[in-house]
Amino acid sequence: MQFSQIKGHQETKTLLLNSVRHSHVAHAQLFLGKEGSANLALALAYATYINCEDRQADDSCGTCSSCVKMNKLVHPDFNFVMPVTSTKSVTKDVLSQKFLTEWREFVLDNPYQGLNEWMQHIGAENKQGAISKEESRQLVKLVSLKAFEGDYKIVVIWLPELMHPFAANALLKLLEEPPAKTLFLLVSQAAEKLLATITSRTQIVQVRSFTEQEVVEYLQENYNTDQNTAYQIAQLAEGNLNAAVKLTGEISSDYFSFFTSWMRHCYSYKFGEVVDMSEEFQKLGRENQKNFLLYALNLFRKVTLYGVDASLISYLPPNELDFVQKFSKVITQNNAGQLAEELNQAHYHIERNANPKMVFVDSSIQIAGYLRGAN
Repeated sequence: MQFSQIKGHQETKTLLLNSVRHSHVAHAQLFLGKEGSANLALALAYATYINCEDRQADDSCGTCSSCVKMNKLVHPDFNFVMPVTSTKSVTKDVLSQKFLTEWREFVLDNPYQGLNEWMQHIGAENKQGAISKEESRQLVKLVSLKAFEGDYKIVVIWLPELMHPFAANALLKLLEEPPAKTLFLLVSQAAEKLLATITSRTQIVQVRSFTEQEVVEYLQENYNTDQNTAYQIAQLAEGNLNAAVKLTGEISSDYFSFFTSWMRHCYSYKFGEVVDMSEEFQKLGRENQKNFLLYALNLFRKVTLYGVDASLISYLPPNELDFVQKFSKVITQNNAGQLAEELNQAHYHIERNANPKMVFVDSSIQIAGYLRGAN
């Protein structure tokens, strides 16, 4: 993985690059970010840069022997520990090293995936993954060896919050007395679940969620998603690139056009058109119905924010900006909370398999009353 392959996050990339340039590489670092963030990707790019034989100003070279191996995740000094569990193919001595082939496939396919996807990938069915106490013994043996080829032996521990207490204490000892030229890169989604003594012995790298614009660009470049669909997905994903990728296979309609037509009919009390739209809403299917209502909530939130201070909205496509500007004029302190609650209730009822046509028409009547009541 190279820094150039990660969309945005220039502030974090600069921080990591400078630590290497100035020889201030902490022996234990905690890459902390939510699921679907770039925390694993950044840790991989950082490790690649550290052992690169021909470092460039802002990235690893990508072509030296070390980079080639690192980018395939097969470098002898690049090691992984991740949550695993027994499967049909691994029934005993369940350790990370027995899943390295699957792990490489998983990460190289998409480094923004989460634990559920990892469990599915290894065929764990409904089992819970964990980093066992036996894993800690292997880790101690691993770091006792010197680096074979690179400057550093690097250990990436993915989701250390899932460590067995025994394994966590063993890791703590290693962090207290770190072996020479060994780096521990912990990639976590929940630092509060880690031992406080482990967190205190790491240098924390806070990894923010992706911006909507970064998600849009990623989907356009990697999944050939058209701009309108990519932006609708970005609003639903809320910075989670893993969720965004999943949504590319779920969204089948133009949510923006549907939402604007719906609001105009509600505002004009055109309930004949609303009933016609309820037929379209039903045809969307349950998942698309839920996604549409989440999209509506997100766009409505932006309308509300725009009415308070336009600068609070960082980016909107021209057609959505035009709608938000006009729609914000009918949103007041009195009806904003009512409208948001109505959309939340509609989503709640759809989740519980209520009749979608009835939910849509009922919500439309309520929304019409709130919108006209603003005048």
